[in-house]
Amino acid sequence: MASAGLDPLSGPFANVGEQGLAEFRFTVDAINKRGGVLGGRKLEVIGFDNKVSPQESLNQLKRVIDQDIRYITQGNSSAVAGALIEAVNRHNERNPGKEILYLNYAAVDPAFTNDKCSFWHFRFDANADMKMESLTTWMAGQKNIKKVYLLNQDYSFGHAVKKAARELLARKRPDIQIVGDDLHPLGKVSDFAPYVAKIKASGADGVITGNWGNDMSLLVKAGREAGLDVIWYTYYAGGLGTPTAMGEAAAGKVKIIAEYHSNVANNKAAKWDADYRKQAPKGNPDFYFLRGKIMWDMFAKALNQAKSADAKAVALALEGMKHEGELGEVEMRKSDHQLIQPLYIMTLVKSAAKGGPKEAKIDLEGSGLAPVTEARLEAYTSAQPTSCAMKRP
Repeated sequence: MASAGLDPLSGPFANVGEQGLAEFRFTVDAINKRGGVLGGRKLEVIGFDNKVSPQESLNQLKRVIDQDIRYITQGNSSAVAGALIEAVNRHNERNPGKEILYLNYAAVDPAFTNDKCSFWHFRFDANADMKMESLTTWMAGQKNIKKVYLLNQDYSFGHAVKKAARELLARKRPDIQIVGDDLHPLGKVSDFAPYVAKIKASGADGVITGNWGNDMSLLVKAGREAGLDVIWYTYYAGGLGTPTAMGEAAAGKVKIIAEYHSNVANNKAAKWDADYRKQAPKGNPDFYFLRGKIMWDMFAKALNQAKSADAKAVALALEGMKHEGELGEVEMRKSDHQLIQPLYIMTLVKSAAKGGPKEAKIDLEGSGLAPVTEARLEAYTSAQPTSCAMKRP
């Protein structure tokens, strides 16, 4: 049974799309080896290159529909996700009995599980507000933070990050000064030196950024080359290419909020992580998307509970589902189709092999940087009320 992965497989963000596709195929292969779904049917993930373009994503969605594929997954770019949600809603209204279900593993604009929520959309990543809620809860206790600079990509996700950072810092640490706030075009800046110069001139001791992919790698590389001495508070600094771009000089300078890292204590995903690394494609060495594994495991469970491949039946089985994940129980909240899960704040330090702490066993990309846990925040910490008024078929 085929699912379509609509993500960048060419262009500046291709490495991110390829990483997700490789991990998803590893997961569905494991599900297939356990017997598949619905009494022996095999799962398959087919990649469709959307070039991180909303319009190209809609073109690819037409191809998916023409091939009678009923399940799609996507994660890179909330601009893409917004276009897909609207298109899936329209298609499903016009084609009863041939509905499409959209599994979102990384597009984290809060609107998608609030005012733009859809019965046909399920998000398996914590949204931007949820991540900022947890990050600022931790930051509130760090009295050394005095001045922060906000730098984000100029589209819906970047706007959500800056809005949440401003609102939550004002509530939890009103003494922290926001000394700069810039937006830049998505995937079009080749040299972040001018932005780094502004950050340096502002006197900031920290930078909050939701940047991902090359926009994250190039930013921190420019900071390193300019000798910028700040703490980076990030969502995606552990993503492909970024640890290598930062190098060991970034040790102790980078914080990340995410659902997983390879050095988590009592890591029940450790064997899975190690097995993935043994066969990982060249250039994609690390296991990154635990939420992706959770997504496919819950999807397979929903198919079996529904005893049907019908998208509506699977959606009804998914909503409200509780699942024992590798790092604790997760729940797909019925009211808005937002996964509620524990999150970690981690710091990148020198790996144990490079003289870092003993818990920094597994480094990222062979960069000499390894994540260690700063704090674990239970699921209730980030769970927020929703304004979703879902229309069910």
